[in-house]
Amino acid sequence: MKVAVVGAGIAGLAAARSLSGRHELHVFDAAPRAGGHALTAEVEEGGRRFPVDMGFIVYNRRNYPGFCALLDELGVETVESSMGFSASDPATGFEYSGEGLSALFARRRNLLDPRFWGIVAGAWRFYRAGTRELAAGRHRSLAAFAQESRLPQSFVDLYLRPMAGAIWSMPVEQVLDFPAATLLTFFRQHGLLDLLDRPQWRTVRGGSRTYVAALTARLDATFHLGAPVRSIRRLDPGVEIAVAGETLRFDQVVLALHSDQALAALADPTPAEREVLGAIRYRASDVALHSDAALLPRRRRAWASWNVRLDGAESLGVTYLMNLLQPLPTETPWCVTLNRTAAIDPARLCRQEEMAHPQFDAAAVAAQERWEEISGRRSTHYGGAYWRYGFHEDGLWSGRRAAEAVAQTAARAA
Repeated sequence: MKVAVVGAGIAGLAAARSLSGRHELHVFDAAPRAGGHALTAEVEEGGRRFPVDMGFIVYNRRNYPGFCALLDELGVETVESSMGFSASDPATGFEYSGEGLSALFARRRNLLDPRFWGIVAGAWRFYRAGTRELAAGRHRSLAAFAQESRLPQSFVDLYLRPMAGAIWSMPVEQVLDFPAATLLTFFRQHGLLDLLDRPQWRTVRGGSRTYVAALTARLDATFHLGAPVRSIRRLDPGVEIAVAGETLRFDQVVLALHSDQALAALADPTPAEREVLGAIRYRASDVALHSDAALLPRRRRAWASWNVRLDGAESLGVTYLMNLLQPLPTETPWCVTLNRTAAIDPARLCRQEEMAHPQFDAAAVAAQERWEEISGRRSTHYGGAYWRYGFHEDGLWSGRRAAEAVAQTAARAA
């Protein structure tokens, strides 16, 4: 068959990997490169050049089995990484980090601050209540769970909301609308409901571009990069794709785009496609690579891999300290900051991008269960990290799932 994969992020590349060599394969992406959120920038400092990731950065063996298998298959080298969390309020000077006792009490007044002890007490209560909540199989909002569990307000405001907001790149005021079971399941899988059972995080040596290059080199496919798809129209049989001033026909198409992009690309969406894809929203974030330490906590002891700035703005400000996440050959603090570019010293700004992340609520989680209603119909298959938790492993899993459906379609047609 002649198969189109639209989107060359992890979902599209995973689908292409599964289909490679079995079909005439064409991969399209609006960007001039493959990889999607696997975006690596090149930094020049003191006559040296080195890579720094701006999108996908870390993974672990426990929660990313498919991605680990892919890296092993490709022979890509990885190294250990460090994952820690800090939160700081520049208006009050309150800040803490989970990087050890010294970091917890980086602000010595935390010893006498009831907000801090509310966070500590709330963490223990959250771990126990979260485990019970999952065992009970309830389906309710995080707000309802937090209220019934009597989580201290300081824990909710200074840990739970900023932590969840940082993980899913969502505004802190929307966090409590998040489905509790979805958040707690993710936390349990990643060791965030247990102080001791934490996975060892890793990162790709040379940046995520290394695995993208190794993967694309092995694909028997024609890549159309810098080629935005204008529209997709379903035929009987096959599909018609308008791209770069021409119209191309394919037997099957895998839409490995964000949900909103996939819906916008369809010239003839069904009511079910409108409902399902429309229920899973995306939110854009401004992403900046820079060396301005002013975006980090005021006290160096509080610096962590993930640093949330509690300044009351609508969009959550998160700064990733890349020196802790990747083996950078420099003492200069290189950072990736979301949604605070205006606060960065322009002289220290290296690169700016825009990335979008799925926003999960009850409607989105319900829509995830309706994949079979729209995928595999009218020669169209859907993949993307938004079908699960929104992370790299989820994109890979969903891309392979879509590719398997294409293979089943081909088998029936044989």
